[in-house]
Amino acid sequence: MHKIPFNLPYQSGKETEYIIQAVQSGKISGDGVFTKRCHEFFEKQFGFSKTLLTTSCTDALELSALLLNIKPGDEVIMPSYTFVSTANAFVLRGAVIRFIDSRSDHPGIDEEKIEAQINSKTKVIVPVHYAGIASDMGKIMELAQKYNLFVVEDAAQAIDSYYIDKKGNKLPLGGIGDLGAFSFHETKNIISGEGGLISINKPEFAGRAEILREKGTNRSSFFRGEIDKYGWVDLGSSFLPSDINAAYLFAQLEQLEDIQQKRKALWNKYYERFLAFEKAGWLRLPVVPEFATQNGHMFYATTKSLETRTNLIQYLKEKGVNAVFHYLSLHKSPYFANQHYGAELPLSDMYTDCLVRFPMFYRLELDEIDFVADQVEAFFKG
Repeated sequence: MHKIPFNLPYQSGKETEYIIQAVQSGKISGDGVFTKRCHEFFEKQFGFSKTLLTTSCTDALELSALLLNIKPGDEVIMPSYTFVSTANAFVLRGAVIRFIDSRSDHPGIDEEKIEAQINSKTKVIVPVHYAGIASDMGKIMELAQKYNLFVVEDAAQAIDSYYIDKKGNKLPLGGIGDLGAFSFHETKNIISGEGGLISINKPEFAGRAEILREKGTNRSSFFRGEIDKYGWVDLGSSFLPSDINAAYLFAQLEQLEDIQQKRKALWNKYYERFLAFEKAGWLRLPVVPEFATQNGHMFYATTKSLETRTNLIQYLKEKGVNAVFHYLSLHKSPYFANQHYGAELPLSDMYTDCLVRFPMFYRLELDEIDFVADQVEAFFKG
């Protein structure tokens, strides 16, 4: 039987070579030569003013919460349909989370419902660029400016994806808000097994970000020769990845253009084959708003019911295709359910019940997408 996994990690072929170089350099802890190369790549490629590798996107978000001095009682606005790390980073600092429903055409935050949740305790808006497709950052930044709020972009899935402003300028996701957080988990476009990055778009955060990332010490300044000794000067934690992780990541970054070209081709093939299924009323396809681009991170569709999705995933599994569902809305999670207040979030609930993700990875072939599409068609016709 033909078997198609949900994900296979990409390898450029140079990962092991670079890891050996990192080991032979004599410095395999954080901020070695490959970490610096990665920072330079992101700053040059996307124009971020400063970037710092972290051990995960979770760490990048937690570092953001520390940088913004989140305190108990501060309120943070974010979508409910997201990974738990988006909320955890702020809950750990004592914040109250105000969950917003998804858009009707996309799982991302409904920008029109944000303003009603803003009050004197609100401190941060956290848009999540689901599937690498931008939230409407123009509207979100206007609200942030109007109410003097910070914006942290959860760009875990959004490497090499863009927001298109009203003048037609393409702005890289993660580079628009005050801070951005990226993931290099093995399911992402660019990977290091586990890993992340914080993009710092306000120069006033740059120095303190280094300190917080280095356990609250000014060690980075010491190693640059800017001070003659270092000590404990602030809060902090150990957010640095090993240079071995950075070496793996850099081998991937060198192939970014090739990876993205292939993944976008796969996404387009899925869309082309699945369009007939939407016309038949079987599935709803992803929508890419006019202000957004897609980066080939994932291909998903939504069914009409939880039962249909469950049966479809099971049918595909029997045919050798590993399709999966995604998030369980955080407002209904066991941890948060008794704390939730406010309106119901029906669209977030709908994506929880009906969204299905199809196999997407670099080594996937176009004829394998035809196979997946044939099985989906057989399921609905059967």
